[in-house]
Amino acid sequence: METIHNPDRFMADLRYVLSQGRKRIGLLIGAGAPMSIRLDADGKPHPAGTPLIPGVNELTAKVLSSLSGPHGVAANAIHVELGAKSNIESILSRVRLLQQALGSISISGMDGKQYETLAKSICAEIGKLVGPRLPQQRNPYNELVAWIGGTHRAHAVEIFTTNYDLLFEEAFEQARAAYFDGFSGGHAPFFDPVTVAGDDLPPRWSRLWKLHGSLGWAAENGAIVRRGGRESNELVYPDYLKYDLTQKQPYAALFERLKNFLLTPDTLILAIGFSFRDAHICAVLDETLAVNANTAVMAFQYQQLAQEECACRIAVDRPNLSVYAADGAVISGVPGTWVPGELPKNWAEIRASFWDKREADGAPVFLLGDFARFARFCALAQASDLMAAAAADPEASTASATAKEPALEGK
Repeated sequence: METIHNPDRFMADLRYVLSQGRKRIGLLIGAGAPMSIRLDADGKPHPAGTPLIPGVNELTAKVLSSLSGPHGVAANAIHVELGAKSNIESILSRVRLLQQALGSISISGMDGKQYETLAKSICAEIGKLVGPRLPQQRNPYNELVAWIGGTHRAHAVEIFTTNYDLLFEEAFEQARAAYFDGFSGGHAPFFDPVTVAGDDLPPRWSRLWKLHGSLGWAAENGAIVRRGGRESNELVYPDYLKYDLTQKQPYAALFERLKNFLLTPDTLILAIGFSFRDAHICAVLDETLAVNANTAVMAFQYQQLAQEECACRIAVDRPNLSVYAADGAVISGVPGTWVPGELPKNWAEIRASFWDKREADGAPVFLLGDFARFARFCALAQASDLMAAAAADPEASTASATAKEPALEGK
Protein backbone atom coordinates (compact mmCIF):
# COMPACT_ATOMS: atom_id res chain seq x y z
CA MET A 1 0.00 0.00 0.00
CA GLU A 2 1.46 3.33 -1.09
CA THR A 3 1.92 5.96 1.61
CA ILE A 4 0.62 9.46 0.94
CA HIS A 5 1.40 12.73 2.69
CA ASN A 6 -0.87 15.76 2.72
CA PRO A 7 1.21 18.94 2.25
CA ASP A 8 -1.57 21.16 3.65
CA ARG A 9 -1.23 19.61 7.08
CA PHE A 10 2.50 20.12 7.38
CA MET A 11 2.60 23.59 5.83
CA ALA A 12 -0.17 24.87 8.11
CA ASP A 13 1.93 23.78 11.06
CA LEU A 14 5.08 25.34 9.62
CA ARG A 15 3.34 28.66 8.93
CA TYR A 16 2.24 28.78 12.54
CA VAL A 17 5.79 28.21 13.78
CA LEU A 18 7.27 30.78 11.37
CA SER A 19 4.80 33.45 12.43
CA GLN A 20 5.24 33.17 16.20
CA GLY A 21 8.90 33.93 16.94
CA ARG A 22 9.07 31.61 19.93
CA LYS A 23 10.91 28.62 18.51
CA ARG A 24 14.67 28.43 18.02
CA ILE A 25 15.05 28.40 14.22
CA GLY A 26 18.12 27.88 12.06
CA LEU A 27 18.53 27.97 8.28
CA LEU A 28 20.95 25.73 6.40
CA ILE A 29 21.54 27.40 3.04
CA GLY A 30 23.35 25.78 0.12
CA ALA A 31 24.37 26.66 -3.42
CA GLY A 32 20.81 26.35 -4.74
CA ALA A 33 19.78 29.59 -3.03
CA PRO A 34 21.52 32.20 -5.24
CA MET A 35 20.48 30.24 -8.34
CA SER A 36 16.90 31.33 -7.64
CA ILE A 37 17.82 34.90 -8.60
CA ARG A 38 17.79 35.06 -12.40
CA LEU A 39 18.80 38.12 -14.40
CA ASP A 40 18.15 39.18 -17.98
CA ALA A 41 20.73 40.71 -20.33
CA ASP A 42 20.24 44.11 -18.63
CA GLY A 43 20.92 42.70 -15.17
CA LYS A 44 17.31 42.90 -14.06
CA PRO A 45 15.45 40.00 -12.39
CA HIS A 46 13.60 37.80 -14.89
CA PRO A 47 12.26 34.23 -14.43
CA ALA A 48 13.85 33.06 -17.69
CA GLY A 49 17.18 34.77 -17.08
CA THR A 50 20.61 33.49 -16.09
CA PRO A 51 21.27 32.59 -12.42
CA LEU A 52 23.05 35.34 -10.50
CA ILE A 53 25.60 32.77 -9.31
CA PRO A 54 26.05 29.40 -11.07
CA GLY A 55 25.44 26.09 -9.37
CA VAL A 56 28.25 23.78 -8.35
CA ASN A 57 28.36 21.82 -11.62
CA GLU A 58 28.45 24.93 -13.80
CA LEU A 59 30.91 26.60 -11.43
CA THR A 60 33.21 23.58 -11.75
CA ALA A 61 33.05 23.61 -15.55
CA LYS A 62 33.73 27.34 -15.76
CA VAL A 63 36.70 27.24 -13.39
CA LEU A 64 38.27 24.27 -15.20
CA SER A 65 37.83 25.93 -18.59
CA SER A 66 39.56 29.07 -17.30
CA LEU A 67 42.77 27.19 -16.45
CA SER A 68 45.41 26.71 -19.12
CA GLY A 69 48.85 25.16 -19.52
CA PRO A 70 50.14 22.88 -16.75
CA HIS A 71 47.46 24.20 -14.37
CA GLY A 72 44.70 23.13 -16.72
CA VAL A 73 46.27 19.73 -17.30
CA ALA A 74 46.71 19.05 -13.58
CA ALA A 75 43.23 20.25 -12.57
CA ASN A 76 41.51 18.24 -15.30
CA ALA A 77 43.54 15.14 -14.39
CA ILE A 78 42.29 15.45 -10.80
CA HIS A 79 38.75 16.00 -12.09
CA VAL A 80 38.90 12.77 -14.11
CA GLU A 81 40.46 10.82 -11.23
CA LEU A 82 37.75 11.88 -8.76
CA GLY A 83 35.05 10.63 -11.11
CA ALA A 84 31.35 11.15 -10.41
CA LYS A 85 31.98 12.87 -7.07
CA SER A 86 34.22 15.51 -8.63
CA ASN A 87 33.35 19.17 -8.19
CA ILE A 88 35.36 22.33 -7.73
CA GLU A 89 35.46 21.85 -3.95
CA SER A 90 36.88 18.32 -4.12
CA ILE A 91 39.33 19.39 -6.83
CA LEU A 92 40.60 22.28 -4.72
CA SER A 93 40.87 19.97 -1.71
CA ARG A 94 43.06 17.57 -3.70
CA VAL A 95 45.19 20.43 -5.06
CA ARG A 96 45.87 21.70 -1.55
CA LEU A 97 46.74 18.22 -0.30
CA LEU A 98 49.26 17.90 -3.13
CA GLN A 99 50.57 21.37 -2.32
CA GLN A 100 51.31 20.24 1.23
CA ALA A 101 52.59 16.76 0.46
CA LEU A 102 54.84 17.16 -2.57
CA GLY A 103 57.45 19.74 -1.72
CA SER A 104 59.97 19.54 -4.57
CA ILE A 105 58.55 16.27 -5.95
CA SER A 106 56.60 16.63 -9.22
CA ILE A 107 53.25 15.06 -10.18
CA SER A 108 51.69 15.91 -13.55
CA GLY A 109 54.71 18.13 -14.16
CA MET A 110 54.11 20.30 -11.07
CA ASP A 111 55.70 20.45 -7.62
CA GLY A 112 54.18 21.63 -4.34
CA LYS A 113 54.83 25.31 -5.04
CA GLN A 114 53.13 25.10 -8.40
CA TYR A 115 50.11 23.38 -6.85
CA GLU A 116 49.94 26.25 -4.37
CA THR A 117 49.79 28.67 -7.30
CA LEU A 118 47.10 26.52 -8.90
CA ALA A 119 45.02 26.66 -5.69
CA LYS A 120 45.25 30.46 -5.69
CA SER A 121 44.18 30.56 -9.35
CA ILE A 122 41.17 28.36 -8.62
CA CYS A 123 40.15 30.54 -5.66
CA ALA A 124 40.54 33.71 -7.74
CA GLU A 125 38.29 32.31 -10.48
CA ILE A 126 35.71 31.16 -7.93
CA GLY A 127 35.77 34.66 -6.46
CA LYS A 128 34.91 36.18 -9.83
CA LEU A 129 31.99 33.81 -10.35
CA VAL A 130 30.45 34.10 -6.86
CA GLY A 131 31.20 37.82 -6.47
CA PRO A 132 28.09 39.47 -8.04
CA ARG A 133 26.25 41.89 -5.82
CA LEU A 134 22.65 41.53 -4.71
CA PRO A 135 20.24 43.20 -7.17
CA GLN A 136 18.68 46.44 -6.01
CA GLN A 137 15.25 45.15 -7.00
CA ARG A 138 13.25 43.19 -4.43
CA ASN A 139 14.50 39.59 -4.33
CA PRO A 140 14.31 36.40 -2.20
CA TYR A 141 17.15 37.46 0.10
CA ASN A 142 15.32 40.71 0.92
CA GLU A 143 12.13 38.78 1.64
CA LEU A 144 13.81 36.25 3.90
CA VAL A 145 15.58 38.99 5.87
CA ALA A 146 12.24 40.86 6.14
CA TRP A 147 10.69 37.76 7.71
CA ILE A 148 13.63 37.39 10.11
CA GLY A 149 13.41 40.99 11.26
CA GLY A 150 9.64 41.29 11.16
CA THR A 151 8.88 39.28 14.31
CA HIS A 152 9.87 39.81 17.93
CA ARG A 153 11.90 36.71 18.73
CA ALA A 154 12.84 34.81 21.86
CA HIS A 155 15.92 33.42 20.04
CA ALA A 156 18.05 34.76 17.22
CA VAL A 157 17.63 33.15 13.80
CA GLU A 158 20.91 31.45 12.89
CA ILE A 159 21.92 31.05 9.24
CA PHE A 160 24.46 28.34 8.44
CA THR A 161 25.63 28.55 4.84
CA THR A 162 28.21 26.80 2.69
CA ASN A 163 28.15 29.70 0.21
CA TYR A 164 31.01 32.18 -0.12
CA ASP A 165 29.02 35.06 -1.62
CA LEU A 166 28.03 38.19 0.29
CA LEU A 167 24.34 38.18 -0.61
CA PHE A 168 23.05 37.71 2.93
CA GLU A 169 25.38 40.39 4.24
CA GLU A 170 24.08 42.82 1.62
CA ALA A 171 20.45 41.90 2.32
CA PHE A 172 20.85 42.50 6.07
CA GLU A 173 22.58 45.81 5.45
CA GLN A 174 19.99 46.97 2.91
CA ALA A 175 17.33 46.29 5.56
CA ARG A 176 19.44 47.95 8.30
CA ALA A 177 19.07 44.70 10.26
CA ALA A 178 21.70 43.73 12.83
CA TYR A 179 23.66 40.51 12.35
CA PHE A 180 26.82 38.89 13.72
CA ASP A 181 29.12 36.78 11.55
CA GLY A 182 31.76 35.81 14.10
CA PHE A 183 34.02 38.84 13.58
CA SER A 184 34.60 41.74 15.95
CA GLY A 185 36.26 45.08 15.38
CA GLY A 186 36.08 47.91 12.86
CA HIS A 187 39.31 48.49 10.92
CA ALA A 188 40.24 44.82 10.33
CA PRO A 189 37.57 42.72 12.07
CA PHE A 190 39.03 39.60 13.66
CA PHE A 191 37.37 36.26 14.27
CA ASP A 192 36.02 36.08 17.83
CA PRO A 193 35.44 32.42 18.83
CA VAL A 194 34.31 33.30 22.37
CA THR A 195 31.34 35.31 21.11
CA VAL A 196 30.55 32.65 18.49
CA ALA A 197 30.32 30.01 21.21
CA GLY A 198 28.12 32.14 23.48
CA ASP A 199 24.68 33.73 23.30
CA ASP A 200 25.46 37.12 24.78
CA LEU A 201 24.03 39.15 21.89
CA PRO A 202 20.31 39.99 21.92
CA PRO A 203 17.91 37.90 19.79
CA ARG A 204 17.37 40.75 17.31
CA TRP A 205 20.96 40.18 16.15
CA SER A 206 20.73 37.39 13.57
CA ARG A 207 23.72 35.05 13.28
CA LEU A 208 25.41 34.35 9.94
CA TRP A 209 27.87 31.46 9.94
CA LYS A 210 29.95 30.89 6.75
CA LEU A 211 30.94 27.25 7.17
CA HIS A 212 33.21 27.09 4.10
CA GLY A 213 34.74 30.53 4.37
CA SER A 214 33.77 33.71 2.56
CA LEU A 215 34.77 36.34 0.10
CA GLY A 216 36.60 39.07 1.97
CA TRP A 217 38.35 36.80 4.46
CA ALA A 218 42.12 37.11 4.60
CA ALA A 219 44.92 35.52 6.62
CA GLU A 220 47.09 37.91 8.61
CA ASN A 221 49.72 36.83 11.12
CA GLY A 222 48.23 33.37 11.45
CA ALA A 223 44.67 34.62 12.01
CA ILE A 224 41.63 35.20 9.80
CA VAL A 225 40.39 38.78 9.45
CA ARG A 226 37.52 40.17 7.40
CA ARG A 227 38.32 42.84 4.86
CA GLY A 228 35.84 45.09 3.13
CA GLY A 229 36.65 43.74 -0.34
CA ARG A 230 35.80 40.54 -2.19
CA GLU A 231 39.12 38.71 -1.99
CA SER A 232 38.82 34.95 -2.38
CA ASN A 233 42.13 33.56 -1.10
CA GLU A 234 40.59 32.09 2.07
CA LEU A 235 37.88 29.97 0.49
CA VAL A 236 38.38 26.68 2.26
CA TYR A 237 36.62 23.35 1.94
CA PRO A 238 36.03 20.63 4.55
CA ASP A 239 37.73 17.75 2.69
CA TYR A 240 40.97 19.70 2.83
CA LEU A 241 40.35 20.84 6.39
CA LYS A 242 39.45 17.47 7.90
CA TYR A 243 42.77 16.85 9.61
CA ASP A 244 44.21 20.34 9.47
CA LEU A 245 42.39 23.64 9.41
CA THR A 246 39.18 22.41 11.02
CA GLN A 247 41.30 22.24 14.14
CA LYS A 248 41.94 25.98 13.83
CA GLN A 249 39.77 29.06 13.84
CA PRO A 250 37.39 30.01 12.45
CA TYR A 251 36.25 26.71 10.95
CA ALA A 252 36.37 24.59 14.09
CA ALA A 253 34.28 27.15 15.97
CA LEU A 254 31.67 27.40 13.21
CA PHE A 255 31.21 23.63 12.92
CA GLU A 256 31.04 23.40 16.70
CA ARG A 257 28.35 26.10 16.67
CA LEU A 258 26.31 24.03 14.20
CA LYS A 259 26.70 20.95 16.37
CA ASN A 260 25.70 22.74 19.57
CA PHE A 261 22.75 24.39 17.84
CA LEU A 262 21.45 20.98 16.78
CA LEU A 263 21.95 19.59 20.27
CA THR A 264 19.80 22.34 21.82
CA PRO A 265 16.31 21.07 22.69
CA ASP A 266 13.28 22.32 20.74
CA THR A 267 15.34 23.46 17.76
CA LEU A 268 14.21 23.53 14.13
CA ILE A 269 16.52 23.78 11.13
CA LEU A 270 15.12 24.53 7.68
CA ALA A 271 17.47 23.41 4.90
CA ILE A 272 17.06 24.98 1.47
CA GLY A 273 19.26 24.78 -1.61
CA PHE A 274 21.44 22.23 0.17
CA SER A 275 22.28 19.00 -1.69
CA PHE A 276 23.30 16.93 1.38
CA ARG A 277 26.48 15.90 -0.48
CA ASP A 278 28.75 17.61 2.07
CA ALA A 279 30.00 14.62 4.06
CA HIS A 280 31.13 16.62 7.08
CA ILE A 281 27.91 18.58 7.54
CA CYS A 282 25.87 15.41 7.00
CA ALA A 283 27.97 13.64 9.65
CA VAL A 284 27.17 16.43 12.13
CA LEU A 285 23.46 16.21 11.26
CA ASP A 286 23.36 12.43 11.59
CA GLU A 287 25.22 12.40 14.90
CA THR A 288 23.26 15.18 16.57
CA LEU A 289 19.83 14.02 15.36
CA ALA A 290 20.58 10.58 16.77
CA VAL A 291 21.42 12.10 20.16
CA ASN A 292 18.74 14.79 20.33
CA ALA A 293 15.26 13.59 19.39
CA ASN A 294 13.82 17.01 20.24
CA THR A 295 15.56 18.70 17.29
CA ALA A 296 14.02 18.60 13.83
CA VAL A 297 15.39 19.29 10.36
CA MET A 298 13.08 20.04 7.43
CA ALA A 299 14.91 19.70 4.11
CA PHE A 300 13.22 21.43 1.18
CA GLN A 301 14.54 19.87 -2.03
CA TYR A 302 13.94 21.06 -5.58
CA GLN A 303 14.00 17.74 -7.44
CA GLN A 304 11.82 14.63 -7.38
CA LEU A 305 12.11 12.50 -4.25
CA ALA A 306 13.89 9.69 -6.12
CA GLN A 307 16.63 12.15 -7.15
CA GLU A 308 17.28 13.36 -3.60
CA GLU A 309 19.08 10.21 -2.49
CA CYS A 310 21.57 11.90 -0.16
CA ALA A 311 18.89 13.65 1.89
CA CYS A 312 16.59 10.61 1.89
CA ARG A 313 19.37 8.33 3.11
CA ILE A 314 19.56 10.29 6.37
CA ALA A 315 15.79 10.80 6.62
CA VAL A 316 14.89 7.09 6.60
CA ASP A 317 17.30 6.50 9.50
CA ARG A 318 16.58 9.69 11.45
CA PRO A 319 12.82 10.33 11.75
CA ASN A 320 13.47 13.85 13.02
CA LEU A 321 14.83 14.80 9.57
CA SER A 322 12.07 15.21 6.98
CA VAL A 323 12.60 15.63 3.24
CA TYR A 324 10.09 17.69 1.26
CA ALA A 325 10.68 17.16 -2.47
CA ALA A 326 8.65 18.17 -5.53
CA ASP A 327 6.55 15.01 -5.81
CA GLY A 328 6.78 13.47 -2.35
CA ALA A 329 8.32 13.48 1.09
CA VAL A 330 10.02 11.38 3.72
CA ILE A 331 8.30 12.22 7.01
CA SER A 332 8.95 10.36 10.26
CA GLY A 333 11.17 8.01 8.25
CA VAL A 334 8.36 7.04 5.86
CA PRO A 335 8.60 7.89 2.12
CA GLY A 336 5.33 8.87 0.48
CA THR A 337 3.74 10.73 -2.41
CA TRP A 338 2.20 14.17 -2.04
CA VAL A 339 -1.60 14.11 -2.25
CA PRO A 340 -3.32 17.32 -1.11
CA GLY A 341 -6.62 16.89 0.69
CA GLU A 342 -9.90 18.58 -0.05
CA LEU A 343 -9.32 22.31 -0.31
CA PRO A 344 -10.28 23.90 3.03
CA LYS A 345 -12.20 27.14 3.10
CA ASN A 346 -10.01 30.26 2.76
CA TRP A 347 -6.99 28.08 2.04
CA ALA A 348 -6.62 28.40 -1.77
CA GLU A 349 -4.26 31.38 -1.69
CA ILE A 350 -2.14 29.85 1.05
CA ARG A 351 -1.94 26.50 -0.75
CA ALA A 352 -0.80 28.27 -3.93
CA SER A 353 2.25 29.53 -2.05
CA PHE A 354 3.61 26.00 -1.66
CA TRP A 355 1.64 23.80 -4.11
CA ASP A 356 1.17 24.82 -7.74
CA LYS A 357 2.43 24.29 -11.28
CA ARG A 358 6.03 25.23 -12.07
CA GLU A 359 5.21 25.35 -15.77
CA ALA A 360 1.94 26.25 -17.42
CA ASP A 361 1.48 22.77 -18.90
CA GLY A 362 2.91 20.85 -15.94
CA ALA A 363 1.32 19.09 -12.99
CA PRO A 364 1.17 20.79 -9.57
CA VAL A 365 4.22 20.09 -7.37
CA PHE A 366 5.55 21.08 -3.97
CA LEU A 367 7.28 24.43 -4.55
CA LEU A 368 9.37 25.21 -1.47
CA GLY A 369 12.49 23.50 -2.81
CA ASP A 370 12.90 26.70 -4.82
CA PHE A 371 14.61 29.29 -2.58
CA ALA A 372 12.55 32.12 -4.08
CA ARG A 373 9.30 30.32 -3.22
CA PHE A 374 10.61 29.41 0.22
CA ALA A 375 11.55 33.02 1.00
CA ARG A 376 8.13 34.25 -0.15
CA PHE A 377 6.41 31.58 1.97
CA CYS A 378 8.32 32.76 5.03
CA ALA A 379 7.60 36.42 4.30
CA LEU A 380 3.87 35.74 4.01
CA ALA A 381 3.65 33.50 7.09
CA GLN A 382 1.68 35.91 9.22
CA ALA A 383 -0.29 34.82 12.25
CA SER A 384 -3.31 36.84 11.09
CA ASP A 385 -3.62 34.67 7.96
CA LEU A 386 -3.75 31.49 9.99
CA MET A 387 -6.14 32.86 12.54
CA ALA A 388 -8.52 34.02 9.82
CA ALA A 389 -8.42 30.59 8.17
CA ALA A 390 -8.94 28.87 11.51
CA ALA A 391 -11.91 31.06 12.33
CA ALA A 392 -13.53 30.26 8.98
CA ASP A 393 -12.80 26.53 9.14
CA PRO A 394 -11.34 25.16 12.38
CA GLU A 395 -10.60 21.75 10.83
CA ALA A 396 -8.30 23.38 8.26
CA SER A 397 -5.87 24.38 10.99
CA THR A 398 -5.80 21.35 13.24
CA ALA A 399 -2.12 20.86 12.53
CA SER A 400 -1.30 24.43 13.52
CA ALA A 401 -2.96 23.92 16.87
CA THR A 402 -0.86 20.84 17.53
CA ALA A 403 2.29 21.59 19.49
CA LYS A 404 3.83 18.17 18.95
CA GLU A 405 3.79 17.69 15.17
CA PRO A 406 6.44 15.06 14.35
CA ALA A 407 7.71 16.95 11.30
CA LEU A 408 8.49 19.99 13.41
CA GLU A 409 9.24 18.63 16.84
CA GLY A 410 11.24 15.58 15.84
CA LYS A 411 9.07 13.29 17.97
